[in-house]
Amino acid sequence: MTLSFSRRARCWSVLLVSLSTLLFSVSRPASEVPPVQLVGNLYQRNLMHLDSALAELTRLVETHRPAAAVQASFRRARLAYKYIEPLTEYYFLQSAKNLNGPNVPEGEIDDGVALILQPEGFQVIEPLLFPFDTSRRAEVQQQLKAMHQTMSQLRSLTAQNPLNEAFIMDALRQEVYRMETLGITGFDSPVAGQSLPEAVAALDGIRQTLACYPLAERNVALATRIDQAITKAQRALQNARTFTDFDRLQFIRTCAHPLSGLLLDAYRALGLPPVDGKRLLRQSARTLSDPDAFDPTYFANHSDPAITPARIALGKRLFSEPMLAAAGSGRSCASCHQPGQAFQDGLVAPQLLTPAARQTAATHPVRNTPTLWNAGLQSAQFSDMRVFSVEQQLNDVIHNSLEMGGSLAEAVIQLNKQADYRAQFATQYPNGLTAYTVRHALATYVRSLISLDSRSDRYLRGLPSSLSASEKLGFNVFMGKGKCATCHYFPLYNGTLPPAYRRTESEVIGVPASSANTRLSPDSGRGSFTGIDFHRGAFKIPTLRRIGQTAPYMHNGAYKTLEQVVDFYDKGGGIGLGFLLPNQTLPPEKLNLTATEKRALVAFMKSL
Repeated sequence: MTLSFSRRARCWSVLLVSLSTLLFSVSRPASEVPPVQLVGNLYQRNLMHLDSALAELTRLVETHRPAAAVQASFRRARLAYKYIEPLTEYYFLQSAKNLNGPNVPEGEIDDGVALILQPEGFQVIEPLLFPFDTSRRAEVQQQLKAMHQTMSQLRSLTAQNPLNEAFIMDALRQEVYRMETLGITGFDSPVAGQSLPEAVAALDGIRQTLACYPLAERNVALATRIDQAITKAQRALQNARTFTDFDRLQFIRTCAHPLSGLLLDAYRALGLPPVDGKRLLRQSARTLSDPDAFDPTYFANHSDPAITPARIALGKRLFSEPMLAAAGSGRSCASCHQPGQAFQDGLVAPQLLTPAARQTAATHPVRNTPTLWNAGLQSAQFSDMRVFSVEQQLNDVIHNSLEMGGSLAEAVIQLNKQADYRAQFATQYPNGLTAYTVRHALATYVRSLISLDSRSDRYLRGLPSSLSASEKLGFNVFMGKGKCATCHYFPLYNGTLPPAYRRTESEVIGVPASSANTRLSPDSGRGSFTGIDFHRGAFKIPTLRRIGQTAPYMHNGAYKTLEQVVDFYDKGGGIGLGFLLPNQTLPPEKLNLTATEKRALVAFMKSL
């Protein structure tokens, strides 16, 4: 008999309770044992349990046991991993990637040399087991062997790296964020569909770790509220009829967001110091939907002058200043990034500077102008990710003969002839008007363009804000069946990977040359400068904020409407259109969205 999703979820939940009782239960002894020691002991026991689960899975694969038994063992191992996930991701990121990283290779250029890392772990094994392809048994065994080696390394690392109370609590908050952004979207269980039961396990792991802290002794009411919030979240996950039907909107609004806020209260009630270090997601954020949750200066040079209203105003003035471009061109940053049009121009490709530039462009890709909203909330700029800061992007565009054709050195000479500019720069910067301060003022303005307080954000924070039934359905399609949020991560809806938010990702999706969908775009994208084969046709995952105002879409402006974009993804991207694209990272399977779901998805995106 085949169990329904809901019954399977409840079965796994019962298993979790049993595991928790028999193997993971932790109570504070009468004598005062430091929380870090209790958490360390708990983590070691959880590592042992995952080791045992992987050993069982290895044995079943090697002894040719039936597919159902192997799959059940795989699920148990995945559940066991969720108990070590918070601290492993926080302290030992490379080990976490080796155990549960995405099933795509990674490549970067370092001093002119291509560094390529092949994926390992659960997500590589999963598509080999669901369904179980017995002809690839050796690949599964090889992956399991690598995971055992990672576990051995992880045990050594834990012995060498002492835990810190504040870091542990910070890691628990990040686990809630990970569950919201990756867990319930199916990001790390894309084939087996075990994301919701695994979220139950993650919450159970949070509860067990919290039990190591004397929170109830400090604030019994807060401890009770947190326990109730965890139970409420687990029940919501367990009661889901199917993965597709799960109401992620209400779960985030009524379960996950309140829990992340309560954990911040617990952090403070325990008297823990702030975690040192600057990061994109501020530690002070109560929820991911707070309008000031993200720090737009994170990806800037940390020694640069601070963002101030006066420097923003100066940068805004420079943004429309023709003196930054070629003399007589009349160009400025605002020529293509038009403030009244969501900081883009509405064209398939921007108007090029001169006839000679247009001739050059005939053999070079000219790409759709992107919006500048939330440009500071990503670790790379341009659709091909060729630079890593807003300052580098500005420098490139100002000097690019296809775009502004200017010179910062010449602009400084011309600006210095203006008394009001000299006075403004002298007031705002100790060194006055220089190429550096011009670039900094412009970048300061661009980083101030933050859009994180839409109706959907306010609704998710529980504030008086309405979403239509179609927009609510669209959010759930986006986060679930549509698989949009496995690349455009909630709540930034760009490719900056949560919950650490350190790097922005690219994807190969197979964009056509035009809306006729008859041939693949010839633009090599990121591969044109990395030279890495699997980067061929890869482009940065852009933000979807203000998406209703930024047509046409895709790097080449191939689609004029969001409806066309949704149809492209529904068909499975380039492979779904019939293109030969072996390195496509977008799953090629059709989404089978209904007409109602497509309309709802568009309605939700426009609510951003």
